[in-house]
Amino acid sequence: MRFINPIINFLMSELKVQSPIEDFDWESYESGATVGEKSREELTNTYDESLKTAKENEVVTGTVKSISKREVRVDIGMKSDAIIPISEFRYNPDLKEGDEVEVYIETLEDKNGQLRLSHKKACQTRSWDRVNEALQNDEVIKGYVKSRTKGGMIVDVFGIEAFLPGSQIDVRPIRDYDVFVGKTMEFKVVKINQEYKNVVVSHKALIEAELEQQKKEIISKLEKGQVLEGKVKNITAYGVFVDLGGVDGLVHITDLSWGRVSDPHEVVELDQDIKVVIIDFDNEKKRIALGIKQLMPHPWDNLDPNLKVGDHIKGRVVVMADYGAFVEVQPGVEGLIHVSEMSWSQHLRSAQDFLKAGDEIEAVILTLDREERKMSLGLKQLKNDPWENIETKYAIGSRHTAKVRNFTHFGVFVEIEEGVDGLIHISDLSWTKKIKHPSEFTQIGNDIEVQVLEIDKDNRRLSLGHKQLEENPWDALEGDFTVGSVHKGKVIEVLDKGAVISLNGVEGFATPKHLVKEDGTQAQLGDELDFKVIEFNKDNKRIILSHSRIAEDASKAERRAANATRRSEKRQQPEAAAAPAIEKTTLGDLGALQALKEQLQKEGK
Repeated sequence: MRFINPIINFLMSELKVQSPIEDFDWESYESGATVGEKSREELTNTYDESLKTAKENEVVTGTVKSISKREVRVDIGMKSDAIIPISEFRYNPDLKEGDEVEVYIETLEDKNGQLRLSHKKACQTRSWDRVNEALQNDEVIKGYVKSRTKGGMIVDVFGIEAFLPGSQIDVRPIRDYDVFVGKTMEFKVVKINQEYKNVVVSHKALIEAELEQQKKEIISKLEKGQVLEGKVKNITAYGVFVDLGGVDGLVHITDLSWGRVSDPHEVVELDQDIKVVIIDFDNEKKRIALGIKQLMPHPWDNLDPNLKVGDHIKGRVVVMADYGAFVEVQPGVEGLIHVSEMSWSQHLRSAQDFLKAGDEIEAVILTLDREERKMSLGLKQLKNDPWENIETKYAIGSRHTAKVRNFTHFGVFVEIEEGVDGLIHISDLSWTKKIKHPSEFTQIGNDIEVQVLEIDKDNRRLSLGHKQLEENPWDALEGDFTVGSVHKGKVIEVLDKGAVISLNGVEGFATPKHLVKEDGTQAQLGDELDFKVIEFNKDNKRIILSHSRIAEDASKAERRAANATRRSEKRQQPEAAAAPAIEKTTLGDLGALQALKEQLQKEGK
């Protein structure tokens, strides 16, 4: 009875009992005997058949049996009811007893023998299936925009939080996302990550198809030169995008104004209604090139018709480049001043050395082409050309102070004044010094005195000299440095072929064999010695010296003097003088006597 009565009571309470057994013998059953032809096993089977069959991890429909403040009891036709926290039903505040709800079977019997269900997981499972179905069928669904997030919005779709990228909210750029929070909108599911359960939706996709059709219709009616009205949709560094009513066109920054525009914001504003003209369009790429300046007359058409080459004109420097400066003489009309026209100087310089953007200047018109709409200007023409009267101002033989500008291996380039340059050849730097490179004589930026030697007006060249400022010392040196004269000198440079000797303002040269001292050693750098002039060439400005020749000549003189003394002594001896007594005569003595005899005979002759 303890087993049967609860079963009968449960079946009766749920109204799910089978048809009663007419010949049921209660007395026999109470005594434990078999009830007619029905056994205990048959009765259990009858009870099991009265219960629904269910599997774990599936969603089924259950009935709400009771609701309390904390939990909801749900019956799904199993042996017992399940208790679900009421928090899982917070999205259904109108829930009441008897309502049917979907639940997810977590386990049929936990460790406590209880059935465990979840309404939240059932919703998630159903929602995930619903979202996947919407993606497969390209279905339009509704969602609630919950909040903003980095890069977009969070949207509640079927209880799942989906991501709405900012670029997928609308076809137009969105500047304020907050206006969409709290709105219910239509979306399309565009991407699902099955592994991470991420969903991406798009509102833009709903209107793109319609816009695409509108674009085709609009573009099919477009013509070059057609004037349209539009709204500024976006402003970039390179131009302005304009909405023409479903299709966008681009006004490049160069087509905003006839004048130079550094920032499109200077010309237009966002959401501004403007008129544009169609410059070009591409049906395949759906690109439309628009212009604003083309709606205004070209500034060159308003240029003063009386302007001509040679006139002075004022303007403002708008753009600087290394090769020159662009000057705006009136809005939309510019002229170029090439760097070569900024100064009469022939030195290579950058335009930034003369002008800067924003300068208000005056210039001379050099060329003017109204058809090509080009103008070239000059600054240096405001000053007189220094080469016009070059023969008078810098006559041949005149002396001037110049500034060293540059070196070459053959000379020094100097500037007497801006635009007047000249060359001092390396041979015209000094009368006496042997100069290998001009940097040995002067430095760039130094002042140097020059004399004009030649003028080439056609090629704008002057031949200058520095040594010509002094008399040629070689005329006087010829008398001082005669061949054979001896002078004090100092070795100032040692070379492979010899050494350079400084001789009180003039330089000479000695070969290695003429640098040998009396002790056999070679003269070294810095040695101060006596040198004999063995060659003087005024035309080639060359003095050849020798130190060793001094000792050699002194030795020769001594030998000559000794020989002369011996000869003089021999002449003083009488011819008849008797030979000294010799006890013994040798072959050597006989030879010496014979030689003396021959010598005396020659002198007698």
